[in-house]
Amino acid sequence: MNKLISLMLKGLVAVLPIGLTIYFIYWLFTTAETLVRPLVLLVWPVDYYFPGLGVLTCLAGLALIGLVVNFYGIRYLMKVSQTVFENIPLVKSIYGALQDMMTVFSLSNKTEQQSVVSLEIQGMQVIGFVTGEKMGQRLFGDANLVGVYLPLSYQIGGMTVYVERDKLTPLDVTMEEGMRIAVTGGVQSKTKS
Repeated sequence: MNKLISLMLKGLVAVLPIGLTIYFIYWLFTTAETLVRPLVLLVWPVDYYFPGLGVLTCLAGLALIGLVVNFYGIRYLMKVSQTVFENIPLVKSIYGALQDMMTVFSLSNKTEQQSVVSLEIQGMQVIGFVTGEKMGQRLFGDANLVGVYLPLSYQIGGMTVYVERDKLTPLDVTMEEGMRIAVTGGVQSKTKS
């Protein structure tokens, strides 16, 4: 009986990540389609509608917005709106947090957050990510302090510490690998060969 339960658990461990990933992608697309469909039907005639047209239209719209944002006049309007949002008490907290999160995940702004490092804390090695050098200079007036984000395992969260650059040891892993190692507590489904 224990052998049967063990085999069932192994099967569950094999199928669950794949099944949940496929379900999440399905849920994401169906939710996006449901939300965008009424807007798509304003643009496209009902006869031309097919499932997935909402998602395609949304992606095309985002690409168009990305193109338009590069124009000088639009950049000026974006700066004005940013200034307005940063002066409204509750809105500035939400807007600032979202803007910071987008900066971290932005593909085009990968200038400072490039290195995965190890930091020794009381004899332990902790994986962290260099998030910026300029903020350490600005906050503490010390050109040698570097901002390092230390993520917590199995949580969305972490803390940022400012340490001297010579206390950091660069690790030979990509950002994705480093984040996977840190977030999963070292339990990885993929290893580098």
